[in-house]
Amino acid sequence: MPTADGLYYEEAGEGEPLLMVQGLGTDHLGWILQVPELSKHYRVITFDNRDVGQSKQADGPYEIVDMARDGLALADHLELDDFHLVGMSMGGAIAQEMALQAQERLHTLTLVVTFAGGGNWATERSRLWSEIRGLIDRETHLDWLLLFGMSEQFYEDPERIAYAKQLMRANPHPQSTEAFQRQVEASGRHETRDRLSQISVPTHVIGAEHDTLVPVWKSQEIADLIPGADYSVMPGAPHALNMERAQEFNELVLGWLRSAGAGVPVDGAGEQHVAAEGPA
Repeated sequence: MPTADGLYYEEAGEGEPLLMVQGLGTDHLGWILQVPELSKHYRVITFDNRDVGQSKQADGPYEIVDMARDGLALADHLELDDFHLVGMSMGGAIAQEMALQAQERLHTLTLVVTFAGGGNWATERSRLWSEIRGLIDRETHLDWLLLFGMSEQFYEDPERIAYAKQLMRANPHPQSTEAFQRQVEASGRHETRDRLSQISVPTHVIGAEHDTLVPVWKSQEIADLIPGADYSVMPGAPHALNMERAQEFNELVLGWLRSAGAGVPVDGAGEQHVAAEGPA
């Protein structure tokens, strides 16, 4: 089992390194519909954040910045002098902190359905979610996560719902209640809005129009704060756009990565514009 400083990781493909960071309560399997396609073009590295999957379990509270140090330590272990970085949801918060700590190592930064902070509102939201997690069983918790992640249209197909629930329940490395609580509480304390203007690497911010977990305006906020960031919105997509709309998502990510730094417009599933200029 490949590990680095307590983090479980997997690699696929060859070429320029592409490090991918998943979100709250999700291990590397959250990228299962991305790795086969992206690894045709890149050396794709996925891993389990601390407190999830096969990685180390914490023994107390921590911050998103600590999880960012984990990601950079993995990059050190793999001798990645420079790499592309993709982060989704909480993983996007981690990726922001990684960029702020070591942006000289990044070719590009892709931030998906994520957030830059929320002040007291976010702290209270995470506190309540942490408390609720302590009151419900694992199956109910997984049902809530699926509901937050998927669209109304998804729930019109009972077979897809049943299959998704089966996959989630079959994970051989379930996250403990306490581990989820530590992650969600760290997410609630995340704050980079006062520092994002320091990021100068080519950046692509992707929002989902029908995201009920991280509202699309949180993605817009990030794009407005990072100088020169490109901003895409996938029409009608839910939070888990990489699962429900995998092909469109993969095309959007790959299209931008190919054009990054070349000034080439992206033809993909999203509605793309440079944040400073408004819709294209």
